[in-house]
This record gives sequence, structure tokens and C-alpha cells, in this order.
Amino acid sequence: MPVIFRQSGFKFFFYANEGNPRESLHVHVRAGDREAKFWLTPEIRIAYNEGFDARTQRALVAMIEANRNLIMRKWDEFFA
Repeated sequence: MPVIFRQSGFKFFFYANEGNPRESLHVHVRAGDREAKFWLTPEIRIAYNEGFDARTQRALVAMIEANRNLIMRKWDEFFA
């Protein structure tokens, strides 16, 4: 489970073995027992949410947008 970055108490990561064939570009976010998954293409959108309220989801989208290039680079490096 490679961690891409941590910000404001949230861990942004992806699972090393997700799906066969591999799912398209996405990122997971965890804080405590809450977790969400966001697709990054064609636009950032939530795939699932377990415990984050709407306000937090909007904040997470903003954090993902600000770090989109980093997330994409780490994804490509890991899965290349």
C-alpha cells in the first residue's frame, strides 16, 4: 500500500494489487476508520465514501486537485 502523501491528518495512497485488469487511475484517502476512493480521470470524482461528510469530501477533492500531478507520477512510477 504505497502512501503518496499525508496532509491535514489524511493519508493518500493506493493499493498495490487492485483488480485484474488494473483499475484506472485513482487514489484512496483514509483518516481513522474512514476511507474514500476518488477517480482522477477524466475528472476527479468520488468512487465510494465510507464516513466522510460532504464538507470533508469537498476538501479532499481540493487536496487531490492540488496534488494531482504528484499522484499521477507516483501511480506511473509504481505500476510501470
